[in-house]
Amino acid sequence: MTRGHGPTVRRRRLAGELRRLRENAALTIDEVSEKLECSASKISRIETGHVGVTPRDVRDMLELYGVRGDDQEALVQLAREARKRGWWHAYNEVFTGAFVGLEADASSLKAFQALLVPGLLQTERYAHAVIRAMRPDAEDAEIERRVAARMARQRLLRDPNPPEFWAVIDEAVLHRVVGSPEVMAEQFTQLCDFARLPHVTVQVVPFESGAHPGMEGPFLILGFPERADPDVVYVDSTSSGLYLELDADVRRYTLMFDHLRAAALKPDDSVEAIAGAARRFAK
Repeated sequence: MTRGHGPTVRRRRLAGELRRLRENAALTIDEVSEKLECSASKISRIETGHVGVTPRDVRDMLELYGVRGDDQEALVQLAREARKRGWWHAYNEVFTGAFVGLEADASSLKAFQALLVPGLLQTERYAHAVIRAMRPDAEDAEIERRVAARMARQRLLRDPNPPEFWAVIDEAVLHRVVGSPEVMAEQFTQLCDFARLPHVTVQVVPFESGAHPGMEGPFLILGFPERADPDVVYVDSTSSGLYLELDADVRRYTLMFDHLRAAALKPDDSVEAIAGAARRFAK
């Protein structure tokens, strides 16, 4: 696929344009909702990208904002494209937010994990053990469904036009036994294989580096090819995630990631450390 042309990114771009055009028209959300005879919460959710918007609603909003002609038609077409379904809708009970759609369309992904191998690099058995541990009350069918969804996400890195993926992990990931020693050996062997792909870089922050910016928790910086689609930071948690889009937040996490890369072993040395962990668990 061509990076930056998926429905989630288009919906995000459309939301930003509608917000900008409303502000240019000097209208408040309450004024727009009153004139279009709908709730203010609907307009707010459209502008934040939390809900989709029909081409008809977009046309009505643009008429109100004084946008007509080719500019109007271009945004109405964007609304049509934003309503298309991506592959992840087959797992809509697993992927409840916009994260996977954004990930699927990103041109660059910069991830930090302190306790786990990043999801895009996990083996099936490692993912099963992680998900089972994090959801001890889940039914077996739910665990299998979540594992299948995670494996489907990994096709992104085998795409003919994949994103640049740079992962930094803490050395703790190489020592915490997830599943079994056999699972760990398999996982680290695969991690080395991924790290040898030209678009994938993996680095390990050794214990000897001491305190580092990633101690606050895992995060992912998603970059997009179009200037109209600014970078976004996704801060992960067990039940949900936080999206940070303000320039100041993105800059802060980018600086954190740069410091993590500097504190980490060089990529070749990191692969050797991971390979050493694979040999240690294989004994």
